[in-house]
Amino acid sequence: MRSAECGARTKIMHTPFGWAGAAASDKGVVAIILPRKSKAAVARELENATCRPEAGGAVAERLLAKVVKQLERYFKDRSMTGDLPLDLHGHTPFQQAVWKAAAEIPCGETRSYAWIAKRIKRPKAARAVGQAMGANPVPLLIP
Repeated sequence: MRSAECGARTKIMHTPFGWAGAAASDKGVVAIILPRKSKAAVARELENATCRPEAGGAVAERLLAKVVKQLERYFKDRSMTGDLPLDLHGHTPFQQAVWKAAAEIPCGETRSYAWIAKRIKRPKAARAVGQAMGANPVPLLIP
């Protein structure tokens, strides 16, 4: 599906846990919406997450198909690979640094917000790291 206002490529899917969604541009995955009770709620979140001036074309369509396959696999057996490109432009450099550091944490391991803050050379920014993680547009790809 293509958003008429923003040109983003989006897909809403039903999972065993409710409705989920994903969006992609030609540069990478823009958003993943974790399961919600209603399809309309996912559609609203995707619209908010994907409003950007550039249109997604055939590359975005192919990428979106890969994302959907990975999400289907994840909701079936909890496995997910992190080999998809991400399109995080439009977010602050601080957020991008936080998400990059979080993406480097090995699967199955945890780190504190303070650890991430030190990793990005902002040791006093643990609370801001928490806020950035709360705004993570691609959960499952960046834990």
